[in-house]
Amino acid sequence: MPEKVTKEKVLVYVVRDGRLLVFRHTDYSYEEVGIQVPAGSIRPGESPEAAALREAAEETGLADFKIVRKLGETDYDISPYRFEIQHRHVFHLELTEPTPERWMSKEDHDGEQEPTHFECFWIPLEAAHILQSGQGALLGRLAA
Repeated sequence: MPEKVTKEKVLVYVVRDGRLLVFRHTDYSYEEVGIQVPAGSIRPGESPEAAALREAAEETGLADFKIVRKLGETDYDISPYRFEIQHRHVFHLELTEPTPERWMSKEDHDGEQEPTHFECFWIPLEAAHILQSGQGALLGRLAA
């Protein structure tokens, strides 16, 4: 078995009117990827705050995000999917622009790979237990 590496990641909770912004990948089955919140890698030289804002924009196609606060950090072992530990910096973000209930978005990956397509939508915070890969681990801190 390969040795696990630790990767620095961000994960964001965008909350509006008691609802959480989530998405599903339309290029993969639900069984493969589940329901997720915006998240991704911190680039070399990038702050976790900048990465949180960038990932939220890239995956939703929206731009008017503001950091409310950092909720904390947590580790998640994503094996056997990949042999890595994700050290996640988790942020609460606010979205100031209006959105529909559902919309389609895509991330272009700076042309390095095929675009990833998303269906974005809002769910009640009470239903956020459906998030995959431990993404809901710090949701309880939103109320703190």
